[in-house]
Amino acid sequence: MQLFYNPTITQDSKEIIFDKEESRHIFKVLRKQEGSILNLTNGKGLFFEVTLIQSNLKNCIATVLEVKKQEPLPYSLHLVVAPTKLNDRYEWFLEKATEIGVTEITPIICDHSERKFIKLARFEKKIQSAMKQSLKAFLPKINEATTLRDFLKSQESNLHQKLIAHCEETNKQTLKSVLKPNDNTTLLIGPEGDFSTNEINESIKAGFIPVTLGASRLRTETAAIVVCHGVAFTNED
Repeated sequence: MQLFYNPTITQDSKEIIFDKEESRHIFKVLRKQEGSILNLTNGKGLFFEVTLIQSNLKNCIATVLEVKKQEPLPYSLHLVVAPTKLNDRYEWFLEKATEIGVTEITPIICDHSERKFIKLARFEKKIQSAMKQSLKAFLPKINEATTLRDFLKSQESNLHQKLIAHCEETNKQTLKSVLKPNDNTTLLIGPEGDFSTNEINESIKAGFIPVTLGASRLRTETAAIVVCHGVAFTNED
């Protein structure tokens, strides 16, 4: 099934007007004609089945036939992950995390970060594409990049479980031992050079619990996927 994304659709929408880019794709690539059935999501938990009433290169219009709801994840997972030196690795993480199940992502700039700027619009497109490919009706939220210290300040009133994964040889709990079903979790993952000692200490003072992801040293994007899968696995029936 091919899934389209339109954030403006609501449960009460009766007609959908596709933009020029999507109209061209529908008409020229997919070769859809009047009467064809398409599937859409608004990224807010709703699926829409629509039928084309007009199909051409510049303007495709459809009417809504049916609206279905998708159940949200039984947990919330906010992954706070430093951008990787190579953009494609971070984009891989965004894609796979969306497929597995994540609710929010924040890129953080750390003391050892080699990449300090991101292209948010490109990241948003990667997430949208992964949502459509995996047939999900909820679009994860991705925030603007921020420094770790500014992020920690924003978490002072956060009552969710707060974790930090780092590589220093200190007392850490296993991720498996701290995860619980139906829980809400915020987890920090540093850059290729890991968090600095000061950053780790500041995070702990802010209420973040140090965890280990296993004996192997993992790349930033791999560590994020291990966490994502661990949380999803904990919440399996």
